[in-house]
Amino acid sequence: MNISIIGTGYVGLVSGVCFASLGHNIICVDVDKEKVDKINQGFSPIYEEGLGHLLTVHKDKIKATDDYSYAIKQSDITFICVGTPSKKDGDIDLSFVKESTIEIGKQLKQKDRWHLVVMKSTVIPGTTSDFVLPLLEKFSFKKAGEDFGVGMNPEFLREGVAVNDFLNPDRIVIGFIDKKSNKILRELYNGFSCPIVETTLSTAEMIKYASNCFLATKISFINEIGNFCKKLGIDTYEVANGMGLDNRIERKFLNAGIGWGGSCFGKDARALRAWAKKEKLPIDIIDSAIQINDKQPLQLIKILKKHIPTLKNKTIAVLGLAFKPDTDDIRDTRAKPIIDGLIKEKAIIKAYDPQASENFKKIYPTIKYCKTAKETIKDADAVLLTTDWDEFNTLDFSGKIVIDGRRLKNARKTARIYEGVCW
Repeated sequence: MNISIIGTGYVGLVSGVCFASLGHNIICVDVDKEKVDKINQGFSPIYEEGLGHLLTVHKDKIKATDDYSYAIKQSDITFICVGTPSKKDGDIDLSFVKESTIEIGKQLKQKDRWHLVVMKSTVIPGTTSDFVLPLLEKFSFKKAGEDFGVGMNPEFLREGVAVNDFLNPDRIVIGFIDKKSNKILRELYNGFSCPIVETTLSTAEMIKYASNCFLATKISFINEIGNFCKKLGIDTYEVANGMGLDNRIERKFLNAGIGWGGSCFGKDARALRAWAKKEKLPIDIIDSAIQINDKQPLQLIKILKKHIPTLKNKTIAVLGLAFKPDTDDIRDTRAKPIIDGLIKEKAIIKAYDPQASENFKKIYPTIKYCKTAKETIKDADAVLLTTDWDEFNTLDFSGKIVIDGRRLKNARKTARIYEGVCW
């Protein structure tokens, strides 16, 4: 099929490249000309495991442009994959969605054949039907469900393993307003062996929010239990292992630590909370999950101060700046509140991440960034482990105080003093 992808962030680019690997012809649209140029040269503008290789291998199937007219005319399906960042009150900002939808509508007006528009960006339930669809009709002067189709196809991609998640999904969710839209999306995903959920636009949107908020809550739950276990001298991971044997609970997302970050969990939980407040609906569980997660990273500094009561002018090494390994994404990373806490304590900070240092430097230009993990921990008074990159598990921490937020086995074996945040 001929597919256009609006937005080349994590969701858009991964989706486009993976669709290309399945034999489809892809046109990526982005206003950032630097991104457009990189994609056309076969280089990924973001780091994601396996993405660059696939882009290089299938670059003959992928084109990038900033021209909506070209993209819509040359494709039969358009996926909207633009960002929906948080506003100050937690609500999502639909400005990028609005801009792209209006441009698509204008191009549909000029098109003489049926076209399917699919929302893939994460949006509050009701957005596609009550916001996107009317805009498309207004600017195309056409009727949704008759002259063009509208669908909602949420993504469930985990950064670091997004390529594998796209190609080997647990499920595919298709929201649609007309049978033709559903049929086209079913054909697009023909060959995938996972269950396919066919539903309404709003239900598809809610499945995405409910999934992410549940997982965020599960992590905050085990972190709260972990704080109890720490106080009682119990290893939280043994508790999690015992819990996880119950097939109603399962072991996944029960790794206690310093909390969740990234572009999804926090943004989606805060957005659902903001929406609930507008509607005057209680949202106590999700609100508590957010509050626990906001406090959890500071446990690392609290534990550190047991060993070094005064952090002023002490050199603290921070290993890990990305919110998780195998990505360069620092959105909502748990390293940020930890760095803020160390700055407040007037500590001297040395930091390292295999991929995210340059991104982090844009926010914190004054702290010292090292080229290797070994250089980072050299002469440090203490080491904080904030992201579980594999390379950190091969370090020798002999003579060091290590406070671990991600449970790295080698740190426990080699450190002079070792404490885990929840164990």
